[in-house]
Amino acid sequence: MGYKVVVCGATGNVGREMLNILAERQFPVDEITALASRRSLGTDVSFGDKTLKTKDLETFDFTGWDIAFFAIGSDATKKYAPIAAKAGCIVIDNSSLYRYDADVPLVVPEVNPEAVDGYAKKNIIANPNCSTAQMVVALKPLHDRARIKRVVVSTYQSVSGTGKEAIDELWDQTKGMYVPGQEREPKVYTKQIAFNVIPHIDVFMDSGETKEEWKMVAETKKIVDPMIKVTATCVRVPVFVGHSEAINIEFEDFLDEDEARDILRQAPGVLVVDKREDGGYVTPVECVGDFATFVSRIRQDSTIDNGLNIWVVSDNLRKGAALNAVQIAETLVERVLKKR
Repeated sequence: MGYKVVVCGATGNVGREMLNILAERQFPVDEITALASRRSLGTDVSFGDKTLKTKDLETFDFTGWDIAFFAIGSDATKKYAPIAAKAGCIVIDNSSLYRYDADVPLVVPEVNPEAVDGYAKKNIIANPNCSTAQMVVALKPLHDRARIKRVVVSTYQSVSGTGKEAIDELWDQTKGMYVPGQEREPKVYTKQIAFNVIPHIDVFMDSGETKEEWKMVAETKKIVDPMIKVTATCVRVPVFVGHSEAINIEFEDFLDEDEARDILRQAPGVLVVDKREDGGYVTPVECVGDFATFVSRIRQDSTIDNGLNIWVVSDNLRKGAALNAVQIAETLVERVLKKR
């Protein structure tokens, strides 16, 4: 049995990736439609070996459709997601709009698949922030074994997390460093991104942290355990695709690095590449296009009683966004829709 599926924001980076992954993973689709804003109306997008022409989100009738993937940002989602949900179409939303709503499940299927069961309160399921998604995939199996008390994470986030204009800005600024007359001033970012790092993602809050850092804290608590203390520093780096994270973990109980390595090797969605030799770790270049969350540099932290350090890398357009959304839909089908 197949499903009638809608992808909203199908011309954006994440929307296109959603279509690719739905086709790659052979999600049971009977019918699929691609929606976009009027300025992108009629644009061709690919779904496997098919080409779809985008339709107008503003006038689309969601009645009779089963699942809608939203990749259109919070403002548009605020307008259209309730319309889809009210029409009986289950919304899987990639924006931050519903993540902190107590009546909306926030789901990473490897971590809290049972949470999808709560979708019916609003007919909406939220997809977490890209940096949170890959982190909790690595944290959850370790937490199940030794109970995490505190996490200190520093992120190295690629420009694709901001969108196509950011990718173009990095490309153009990099060229401009070598080609006289093609220099490019920052427009997307507050400072030059080429050959630089920017410790600023999203807006600043009164606490001094940025909204991206706050998201990692709030979402980890909602997805994994409200008792975990999290502090984050989120940094934009001159990488096109792939987010990296240096994570320091303090546990309630001692966890040996060898046991941690074994636990992570068996964990769903995780691929351990951890050799103590040149190149025995994963960088963003290697993770692009892959479904896995890669973990490397697993080692004891000798400065605290029960500490570990790990390095986590993932394709942010996939596990951080489109892949996780499709996995939510797969979980929804398996746990809920098949039983109707």
